[in-house]
Amino acid sequence: MILARVVGTVVSSHKPQKMDGIAFLLVEKIDPITMKGKGDFVVAMDSVGAGLNEIIFYVSGSSARFTPTTEGVPTDCSIIAIVDFIEKDGSFTYRKDKAEV
Repeated sequence: MILARVVGTVVSSHKPQKMDGIAFLLVEKIDPITMKGKGDFVVAMDSVGAGLNEIIFYVSGSSARFTPTTEGVPTDCSIIAIVDFIEKDGSFTYRKDKAEV
């Protein structure tokens, strides 16, 4: 699983019918200590209802097709979780309830 921040949306009007109704989100990988973006972006299918600026986990490869939303759908990247907090060495580096929007 890879940590990232939702930074935008991607809209596609021409795609396989199985993809209708699935949101495409632009996500940027982050450093879990500084919470800064790494400048490395991917487009992921949203299977959990993530929103702009939320910290998420995404999976890629065949694992991306193991959610109820993406089963049988041609995808290589899926958002599978919204992060509540990140803790390292006894200190929080991120808390959703304290995050700045």
